[in-house]
Amino acid sequence: MIRLLVFLLLAAALAYCGATVKLGKRTFFGHVQAIWATEQVQDLKQGVEEKAGPAVDKVKRGVKAGLEAAEGDGSGSAGSAAPAQP
Repeated sequence: MIRLLVFLLLAAALAYCGATVKLGKRTFFGHVQAIWATEQVQDLKQGVEEKAGPAVDKVKRGVKAGLEAAEGDGSGSAGSAAPAQP
């Protein structure tokens, strides 16, 4: 419990310092925001979306199919007292 409180205190202190202490012209979070807005990072994000897009779509379809099968007619589930619907 004490370890959790110490961790939360440290996380809050780091967040406060990252948002208020200037490191040159900007705070830490300001630097991260400026870097995130650069053309190179936007190009990187676009490349990742292009490469990972088909895999993400495949996983979404698999999850959707699994959910539909789990919620489906129930004929494959053990202990189901409900009759199968046509």
